[in-house]
Amino acid sequence: MRVASLMSKTLIPLVAGLALSASSFAAEYKIDTKGAHAFITFKIPHLGYSWLLGRFNSFEGKFTYDPENLEASTVEVVVDTASIDSNHAERDKHLRGDDYLDTDKFGQAKFVSTEVTDQGNGNFLLTGDLTLHGVTKSITIKASKVGEGPDPWLGYRAGFSGTTVLKLKDFGIPEKLGPASSRVTMELYVEGIRQ
Repeated sequence: MRVASLMSKTLIPLVAGLALSASSFAAEYKIDTKGAHAFITFKIPHLGYSWLLGRFNSFEGKFTYDPENLEASTVEVVVDTASIDSNHAERDKHLRGDDYLDTDKFGQAKFVSTEVTDQGNGNFLLTGDLTLHGVTKSITIKASKVGEGPDPWLGYRAGFSGTTVLKLKDFGIPEKLGPASSRVTMELYVEGIRQ
């Protein structure tokens, strides 16, 4: 009787406390690249006359997200730089070469978040370290929540979009096409499946 009483006084509050603290942690999501529900696209001015558009076809990542504590969220994404695709084989070969991405030497780009700043109304700033072309720099992505909820496959999903502008010279990439094409706009569309 005394043992049962002792257990109810110590174990039950402990288990309840653990359950309560677990519910306050952000949920982990895997970015759904397998189902092609996530995209990393880019656009860069071409000689100042037009736009060159493209995307990276191969990447993977994960994020944690708690709508009640957005600042505690984290993001990590790894991109296969050789998967660059501008819908032109010869140009893509040039972009993979040592004039630009040098994918034989720098086969991956990686982003790891360091801070999330909630700006209200589903908008936030995502700051983190981007490693590209062998150089690591802090960048900030202007992001917004698209939505979240159950999916038809008995899972749960959350989606976000974001944009950022990168200066090529910040990552040691030569400005081969002149100053008019020295910046690239990255557009990110991410849908994650809660694990």
